[in-house]
Amino acid sequence: MRETARRVKAGAQPNQSLIDGITVLQALATSTEPVGCRELARRVDLETTRVNRLLKTLTYLGIARQTSDRKYRPGSGMTVLAAQSLFASGLLRRALPALEQLRRFGHTVAMGVLWRDNVSYLFHAPPNMPETDALGRIGLYPATRGGIGMALLAALDDLEVEETYAGHDIPGYASLADLLDALEEIRTAGYARLRVKDELEQHTVAITIGTPVYAAIGLSGWIPTAAMPDMLQALHDAARQIREAGKDRGPELGLTDPALDYRVAV
Repeated sequence: MRETARRVKAGAQPNQSLIDGITVLQALATSTEPVGCRELARRVDLETTRVNRLLKTLTYLGIARQTSDRKYRPGSGMTVLAAQSLFASGLLRRALPALEQLRRFGHTVAMGVLWRDNVSYLFHAPPNMPETDALGRIGLYPATRGGIGMALLAALDDLEVEETYAGHDIPGYASLADLLDALEEIRTAGYARLRVKDELEQHTVAITIGTPVYAAIGLSGWIPTAAMPDMLQALHDAARQIREAGKDRGPELGLTDPALDYRVAV
């Protein structure tokens, strides 16, 4: 059985059963095909019997469902949780106008959030892609492989980064020391600039949003050094617009609002 790598922070009382349940939930959510219990247990490095109990519990709750060949895939409950969280946070809704404005440069525009050592892209739009196709089109991506991920990792302290990558290979970096050096450069600069395609001189430039940080936005394409001031100004303007949209959400919906009342919602 694997041990929890992350440090127990002051005042925290981590529940290992809950941690294991969320680990299984995440592995199921990121699986593009139905997956069996043994295979899922191998992926998350947990005992098969424990994963089996957790999957049955998730199935009972409707968060997972079992296929005819006894494999598992996400259930309707997982879709409901995703929709509820996006609705409640309002992040994507607030960000879309600012992200659309960034597309005037003709580069790929993206917004992502960090989950452990991966980035989940809420929005990822290459040039000329319709806005609706840019939503949730990419699964988890290694944080160290992209500018958005590196910007988000740089917002963590070194100890958190060390715990995240303890005992694991680091995509794109030979050692933890190399990664920490790169993150320190990003902290000093105030932004991440990562070369993504050597042969085309393409870079991703990214900055974080919020204090504390909760997301990052970036541009990716042919971005020479001379274009950096304009790119950074545009990104900072977009980040400010997203933050201010959060402040101007207006009165929160009450429990009697039709949108929150299942008895009258269509």
